[in-house]
Amino acid sequence: MPGQLVFPFGVEPALGREDFILAPCNEQAVQFIRRWPNWPTRVAAIYGPPRCGKTHLAAIWRNMADAEGLPARDLAPDLVPTIASRAGSALVIEDVDSEGPREVRDRALLALLERPAGALLLTGNASPSDWPVVIGDLKSRFLSLIAFPMWAPDDKLLCALVTKHFADRQLAVADGVVKRIVTHVERTPEAVAGFVARADKKALAEKRPVTERLVLELIDAEGGPESRGE
Repeated sequence: MPGQLVFPFGVEPALGREDFILAPCNEQAVQFIRRWPNWPTRVAAIYGPPRCGKTHLAAIWRNMADAEGLPARDLAPDLVPTIASRAGSALVIEDVDSEGPREVRDRALLALLERPAGALLLTGNASPSDWPVVIGDLKSRFLSLIAFPMWAPDDKLLCALVTKHFADRQLAVADGVVKRIVTHVERTPEAVAGFVARADKKALAEKRPVTERLVLELIDAEGGPESRGE
């Protein structure tokens, strides 16, 4: 069993290119990002549930393209003329469907999509065809986007994700721990991240390493496989 020490420090996820978990479900998105600056289109989208890696991949592209970025919720009237005027700049707009649509946001997005130049990468939870809008013209633009999914988990990907979350916390755990978590936790990136955080917290509070026994105790305390929320 790997030995480990746990400390009450904040967790900073590793977001370098070498830290990204490549899997069949995100391979198309990754290959598209790697084609930069030789994209066949000026605007694209990546989508998937929270913590699936889309922010990580968007950060990789931001570094490659020297792009600016902001969440869609921050699009405001005073930003529209400024952003739209950046004809040649690369931009990332994240979490397009995380909140309900607003006309101000929609007009800003439409202005960005209609720029004569400058690459744009959008991210969201659902496919762009399902992103809610209040402006019809924006809906038609979303429907025509090249978009790549980021999440369709298999055991290999889930195991890699569990391992990465522990590594982000400076913890090394045995394969049995990883497999036990994958077997019992809901197969979503958010559930995996939440369970790893709770296991780390329990280990820290009890001054124990994260072992298979600790994981089983946590599963039992949470009511088994059915209790999977944060």
